[in-house]
Amino acid sequence: MPKTVENQNSPTKNFKIVVAYDGTNFFGWQRQADKPTIQGELERILSMILNQDIKIHGSGRTDAGVHARAQVAHFHAETRLTPDIIQKGVNSLVSAPIVIHDCRLADPDFHAQYHVRSKEYRYYILNREPPTAIGRDYLWHVKPVLNIDAMNQCCKYLVGEHDFKAFENTGSPRSSTVRTIFSASWTEKPYDRLEFCICATGFLKNMVRNIVGTLKDAGAGRISPAMFNQILCSRERSLAGATAPARGLFLHQVNY
Repeated sequence: MPKTVENQNSPTKNFKIVVAYDGTNFFGWQRQADKPTIQGELERILSMILNQDIKIHGSGRTDAGVHARAQVAHFHAETRLTPDIIQKGVNSLVSAPIVIHDCRLADPDFHAQYHVRSKEYRYYILNREPPTAIGRDYLWHVKPVLNIDAMNQCCKYLVGEHDFKAFENTGSPRSSTVRTIFSASWTEKPYDRLEFCICATGFLKNMVRNIVGTLKDAGAGRISPAMFNQILCSRERSLAGATAPARGLFLHQVNY
């Protein structure tokens, strides 16, 4: 028999979950009627376990092909099942590469999106001539040797409050294109990998991938750090670099 909470009246509770997923074969986080999504799969499993219609609210959307190590979401349910039983139930029934790492009761007014203080994304580049046979769904293969120092010089211009319209793709509603970036930097990792870490109050549609694509141009010597700053200040998407592939991007952490 499953464990139950003490209150037998089964009041509606607010559950907070932390989810990891491989986004390779999904059309992003947000539910779509005719396509597989992370939100849709979790709602299907939770509705089955809890025997009620469950709607999940995530900290934000991730695009098709983007991965997450710690996406945060919440849902309300009227149940006596404890969070650990719900977590184990989902992880045992879901067949897709989705795992709930944590499930707990939250304050009744907690909202996974509206209470976010900052988010951290990480992007990975394999920077060498030969590709990799293993893990190619989790990085961008760039053959020319990139100048990481030049890329980090560009990153200094990103930190602070700026209008990031130059790095936004159309298609996502927003009241403002101004965001605050707390940190942004590249580091070299073993096996010819480069890791980009960026932490901000929030991100526009494809903002991280557009920044990475433009920073790659700086690393390849196509633009200078001063030109990167000019692109940022221009608010013109046409001046920035191409959108980096989704497969190298990970939602790493959500802070409250």
